[in-house]
Amino acid sequence: MVQKLESSAFILEEKTEWEQLSKGVKRQILGYNKDLMMVKVAFESGIVSDPHSHPHTQVTYIVSGTFKFNVGEKSSVVKTGDSVYIEPDKIHNCECIESGVLLDTFAPMREDFLK
Repeated sequence: MVQKLESSAFILEEKTEWEQLSKGVKRQILGYNKDLMMVKVAFESGIVSDPHSHPHTQVTYIVSGTFKFNVGEKSSVVKTGDSVYIEPDKIHNCECIESGVLLDTFAPMREDFLK
């Protein structure tokens, strides 16, 4: 159950908690409402995410680092400044080749990310 359907107007980096997801992976939930959510995810080198899918449209911007993304049957190495589009329900995952940060956007919001 979503407790809050909208973030505050200003999300300050130094005041926004990082959530440790697993060893080598953490995230900050940034701005959101029921239609859209932005999330920053930091990866250490060598981390491989589990293949997964969700009903949300996702666009990921590579803020820093180098990653290998698998989206459905396609794979590509992406680096700082590149983006990845993931359609709803498409199985995808990534491998962090060089530690970095991803900026994920989801439509609609990922209610499962809120506590």
